Amino acid sequence: MSADVVDLIMQDHREVERLFDELKDSPEKRPTLLPVLTTLLTAHSRAEEAEVYPVAASEAGEKEEVSHSQQEHIEADQLLARLAATDPTSADFDKVLQNLVDAVSHHVEEEETKVLPGMRSNLSDERRAELGEAFAASRKQHLGEQPGDMTKEQLAKQARNADIAGTSGLSKEELEKTVHKRADR
Repeated sequence: MSADVVDLIMQDHREVERLFDELKDSPEKRPTLLPVLTTLLTAHSRAEEAEVYPVAASEAGEKEEVSHSQQEHIEADQLLARLAATDPTSADFDKVLQNLVDAVSHHVEEEETKVLPGMRSNLSDERRAELGEAFAASRKQHLGEQPGDMTKEQLAKQARNADIAGTSGLSKEELEKTVHKRADR
């Protein structure tokens, strides 16, 4: 039987936390670890947005929490892009890293106390295993993408997950502005 999607998501959360600790504790490893963090966090977010959030909202009754989580993903993407653009040897790196750590830690805590328990209790073991397969395949497909590398389709998924209406006729640039404006609230 495939891995439970909740377990896979939590495994990624622990790996991101480990990378954060290593980035904070070992400045000499930052040039090597930063691409690993951005790749993992971006692929994880895209897989959740594509496969997990729509199901959590429609089948597990977590629509409000998913909308909030999606907005936090958008904020984390912006912070991750800022971190990726910051020289790992500069004095600013620690501050930008801490902002990202704070935002992602808050998101992980909320997701693990609200969305994931709802999925565990409202979705069957089989459904969570199906989602685990879909999540793992989507995450693999998105490996290598970086924050800001968004297609119009991915932006549209973010808008739907964040419960932003009236975006179907927007251009990619307009959609991106709308999604980011909502996340900045």
